Amino acid sequence: MNVKKFFAATSRQALQLVRQGLGPDALILSSRAVDSGVEFLAVAPGDLPPQAAMAQAVPRERQGKAAGPAHSAQPAAPAATAAEDSGSHSLASEIKSMRGLLEEQLVYQAWDTAQRREPGKTRVLRDLLHAGFSATLARQFLAKMPPVLEAEQRLAWVKAVLSHNLRIAGGADEIVERGGAYALVGPTGVGKTTTVAKIAARCVVRYGAERLALLTTDSYRIGAHEQLRIYGKLLGVRVIAVKDASDLRFVLEDLRGKHLVLIDTVGMSQRDQMVAEQLELLSGSGTEVRRLLLLNATGNGETLDDVVRVYRGGGVHGCIITKIDEAVGIATALDVAIRHQLSLHYVTDGQRVPEDLHLPDKEYLLARALRPVTTPSVHHLDAAECQLVLATAPAGNAFAGASLG
Repeated sequence: MNVKKFFAATSRQALQLVRQGLGPDALILSSRAVDSGVEFLAVAPGDLPPQAAMAQAVPRERQGKAAGPAHSAQPAAPAATAAEDSGSHSLASEIKSMRGLLEEQLVYQAWDTAQRREPGKTRVLRDLLHAGFSATLARQFLAKMPPVLEAEQRLAWVKAVLSHNLRIAGGADEIVERGGAYALVGPTGVGKTTTVAKIAARCVVRYGAERLALLTTDSYRIGAHEQLRIYGKLLGVRVIAVKDASDLRFVLEDLRGKHLVLIDTVGMSQRDQMVAEQLELLSGSGTEVRRLLLLNATGNGETLDDVVRVYRGGGVHGCIITKIDEAVGIATALDVAIRHQLSLHYVTDGQRVPEDLHLPDKEYLLARALRPVTTPSVHHLDAAECQLVLATAPAGNAFAGASLG
């Protein structure tokens, strides 16, 4: 399909140029304002794909029938007006459908051109999508990647950009060393209680049990208190249950002498209205309580995005990626942390306390995320389907203000 551009100072002049260059039946695909005037993208009828040509022919046929013999014209009536409105709606729907067909054809054409011109970039795209990275992030990669790179150089470039944009909390074991009050938040089953125990164990080893306090706001799950109390008993740390904001305020005031206070919160769906109540409870404590959001490495991208959107409303200090031992790939969780600019504090890979809590190692995490796919999966896309993902993915900066370089 031969799409041509037309520039002019005004829209009227641009239309005249389109008619002169492509004929009166030319189809205008888009128009936009530019510094010197306006820009039109148009295509001649003979260059349309077969499906689009058929869609364009229908409105013309209807126009011919509507004209009819002169003697058949009758005064307008309400029924005729309604019929015209219905016809206009149908015509608009057909034009929209035709536009969609044309856009799809343009995407295919662009993809085929890119494959022939820079096959290395298309390979990177497929690898990123197969690993679990989002189409939005992959599109940003393709736009910034240098055009001439060997296979090994492309992998090194991808790792370097990911490493640059993946935020790791400053300093080793910042939470334990810095101290303060931290609340672990997130959906059900993400591993909050076990992670609290793992961080608590690291603190006890370094500063002693008397410098640590454990709180829980989870009064909904049967046995929730007992699970944390068992961990507390093993560590020699007292566990305090709080009921509401005033109770939390009183307890935190009483624990000001502690080096570290860890709060185990109620696990609930990010779509539960009680999430807002939980965030208000932490905000109304009168003490700065930093929130650590737990992200399940086995979750899909849309769900994790939804979790971040809801829990970040009250402010998030950073994140912890859990259950990486259960995930086939960890690229999706890293993608979410990168796009939302969340500082990564820990990763967990099991139930053992405290052995299965680790400080994030960029080299290991990126090597695992970009591990070559050796076994075909029913969830992987072929070359033709990759372009559809890019065509339907939302536009915008994948890094929400971060520097891609």
